[in-house]
Amino acid sequence: MSAKIIDGKQIAASIRKEIKAEVDTLLKKGVIPGLAVILVGNNPASRTYVTNKQISCQKLGMKSVLIELSDTITEKELLDKIEELNQDSSIHGILVQLPLPKQINDKKVIETIIPEKDVDGFHPINIGKMMTGQDTFLPCTPFGIMEMLRYESIPIEGKHVVVIGRSNIVGKPSGQLFLNENATVTYCHSKTKNLSFFTKQADILVAAIGKAKFVTADMVKDNAIVIDVGMNKDENGKLCGDVDFEQVKSKVSYITPVPGGVGPMTITMLLYNTLKSASMDIQHPQLS
Repeated sequence: MSAKIIDGKQIAASIRKEIKAEVDTLLKKGVIPGLAVILVGNNPASRTYVTNKQISCQKLGMKSVLIELSDTITEKELLDKIEELNQDSSIHGILVQLPLPKQINDKKVIETIIPEKDVDGFHPINIGKMMTGQDTFLPCTPFGIMEMLRYESIPIEGKHVVVIGRSNIVGKPSGQLFLNENATVTYCHSKTKNLSFFTKQADILVAAIGKAKFVTADMVKDNAIVIDVGMNKDENGKLCGDVDFEQVKSKVSYITPVPGGVGPMTITMLLYNTLKSASMDIQHPQLS
């Protein structure tokens, strides 16, 4: 047996076609969905992510604004810039690329972006809405995971989902979205004792811990579905996930590769959220 590889690139391309059609409809109404990305400093990985986001925006006919700031910027200067974008009616989504320099408090930055433009889905108000099953902007990576499973017609209700990792960006919201779909969810993390006891019970295993090839074949049960969120480099400097892909794929029913799995979905859901924000603008025009 060999797993069906969930092709994130193909699924993302399919969703982007739908987004493009919606963007074209908005353009006819005189609305250009606009995404502003703030890049503080010159972290090479962050710059690559930001460039990919910009290219993806432009391909779909969206407006993309890149604001580059020095890593010596004060917290107040950054927050003032965000406030300016909050007031800019041509910008529907604001994203501040993490990580940020030490002098800047991430939480303050996230909370300064108004919930209506928080297309990353990190604002406490949007997190609260997600927790209570209300319509909101969902965090892009967990949202992408759910869309992949939907695309593959993989049922979630009643399944046991085990999430390794409890970050606010991936681990916690992933588990919550599965819970919203009536799964039974177990969170595991660095303090979990006897980790493989839990992972071997997973119908769906989500690995989001940032350790190269950490999940091995003896940690998963037969026919499980494995979602690999990791982005690591192996001993040869090659991109790999948190799962030992070659070893695990022969044991499970579905698996996401790295690269080409969850990654393309994250940017796609960011574009979806930006489109959603622009569409909401038409339904609820701002009072001038």
